[in-house]
Amino acid sequence: MINDALFFGLVLLSAATSLLTAVAGAGGGAVLIGMMALVLPGSAVIPVHGLVQMGSNIGRTGLSWKHIHWPTVAWFVPFGLLGTFIGSLLLVQLPTHFLQITIALFLIWLTWGPKLPQSFRGRAGLVGGGLVTGFISLFVGASGPLVAAFVKARFSERLQTVATFSAVMTMQHAPKALVFGMAGFVFQDWLPLVLAMIAAGFVGTWVGLHWLKKITNQRFDQLFRLIITLLALRLLWVALEPFIPALTGVTT
Repeated sequence: MINDALFFGLVLLSAATSLLTAVAGAGGGAVLIGMMALVLPGSAVIPVHGLVQMGSNIGRTGLSWKHIHWPTVAWFVPFGLLGTFIGSLLLVQLPTHFLQITIALFLIWLTWGPKLPQSFRGRAGLVGGGLVTGFISLFVGASGPLVAAFVKARFSERLQTVATFSAVMTMQHAPKALVFGMAGFVFQDWLPLVLAMIAAGFVGTWVGLHWLKKITNQRFDQLFRLIITLLALRLLWVALEPFIPALTGVTT
């Protein structure tokens, strides 16, 4: 489906983005889908990315399973899927730019705002967080950064943050393969690329987790805030870019 240079380029990119997520806690998936959108057919980007990300998160979950906070996973995932389902029924008419701005501001609030109150750390908070992130992530494919910001707001220990985030995202990506398969997407045509990217992602994750063990929680927090802030600013730029000529008086 693609030439050799692009094949190996995507494989190396998978390793690099998996390393980024393992070290910084988020960002790799967003970088990967942004690059894939530039070089792959539009119909293949989301299903291939979803399968690769599922494999990457399975690997990261397996390597860090001792640090997973399972109550968070057990409560967050079902309600996240429920939030996505509700969103598919209610918000189909909202403008994309409005949703992008909302998500960007939500990311900034979770990252730089006050700590979540203690009541939000219990089951009610997990239910609400799952519903909200699932609800608004459906429309712009931003579930990774949203979930990462929510998980990070609950934990201060870096390994627990990365491990729990990976377990949650594994279960959120899993249904994508079934959905796209039922819709007629031929995964077999892309299987060599997907398997190679998953294998490379595992190597990147292994290296990244070893680096993660060597940095402090404070350094991890700084890296995480930087990555999430950059992703939020990019989302704001994408949302506002169509309006910039009108605001500045510049016409094309």
